[in-house]
Amino acid sequence: MTDRLPDAPPILGDPPGSFAWDVLHRRHPALIEQVRGGLPYPPDRLRALDALTEEITGVIEPLDRDAHDRATWDAWGAEYVGRPWPAVPFLWAESYFYRRLLGAVGYFGPGPWRGIDPFEPAKSAELADPALDVDLAALDELPGLPADELVAALTGASLWGNRADLGFRIGAAPTEANEDLVVDQRPRLWSLLAAARTVCVVADNAGRELLPDLLLIDHLLAAGGVARVALHVKPHPYYVSDATMSDVIAALRRLGGAPGYAAAVGERLRRAVGAGRLTVSAPDFYRAPWSFHRMPADLAAEFAAASLTVVKGDLNYRRLVGDRAWPATTPFEAVTAYFPGPVATLRTLKCDVVTGVPAETLAALDGTGEPWRTNGTRALVQVRG
Repeated sequence: MTDRLPDAPPILGDPPGSFAWDVLHRRHPALIEQVRGGLPYPPDRLRALDALTEEITGVIEPLDRDAHDRATWDAWGAEYVGRPWPAVPFLWAESYFYRRLLGAVGYFGPGPWRGIDPFEPAKSAELADPALDVDLAALDELPGLPADELVAALTGASLWGNRADLGFRIGAAPTEANEDLVVDQRPRLWSLLAAARTVCVVADNAGRELLPDLLLIDHLLAAGGVARVALHVKPHPYYVSDATMSDVIAALRRLGGAPGYAAAVGERLRRAVGAGRLTVSAPDFYRAPWSFHRMPADLAAEFAAASLTVVKGDLNYRRLVGDRAWPATTPFEAVTAYFPGPVATLRTLKCDVVTGVPAETLAALDGTGEPWRTNGTRALVQVRG
């Protein structure tokens, strides 16, 4: 471990051709069009979406004066409002874009569109996909696996389930996954899980990713020695497919409606919630445009009290290590040393930020000429604790 971290600047969206530039200039406009056609929005909502499409090619505007969180975002955006969208830190710009998108569709305002998830059509379609029936039926084979193979299968499903991120599908179809682990610390993860009494799981996406997360949680509670699992989700729709409480309910309903082992998992999880062994919370921090370095004291205390926190997905990885242009060989243990308890991350790579990659692995990956950091064909399991 290095004594001093390198000076890594925040990721910005202005270098043309960069991943962040592509998100701001291509994916966000495509997402607005997807949202526009997903639900029967009235003319005023459509006009607001069109205005947002126009704005994101220019400068960042403040929230409407009557927005319930105008003062909060005025404080958060004091350095950024009035500047071009690509010229501010990428994590902030993305987070603010999704807040503006929710405002455009009336999610927070009075009227019939209040609380309506603009990403619900895509989320529901994923859970209703008949192909998912085959996956759920295959779960019947899990009880016959030896204990070590079972936990390996469940953590693997939770890891690679991140490829189902709906946001990754916008503008480009997913590539065939090459299941290479850029960093593989699964034995350390399994060892910590085996000894854990309390586990916090910071969820990423809904649908096909959340289902294997719930399967892993069920195993920890039912067969492992874990007494309690705290599942963290987003307080409102965020980053296209990020899981909310409504998505947890939908996933449990999907499990309960399937036959065999899937239904049994759904029922056990319901009982675990009723017994207080599985808690689901949506900390307000998860709507903020910051890394975990700015987490509030109550959230830090929860992480500190957990035997292990498992952080899922790209966005949460960016929050964990900081959305900065780290040299890829920067030790993961060093950039997460501030985190108040043992932490592990399960992530398929779909953005530029990565740490803890061995130099020889980095050279080999860079030598392929592939966009391995962003195309979803690689993954990592990293642990500090």
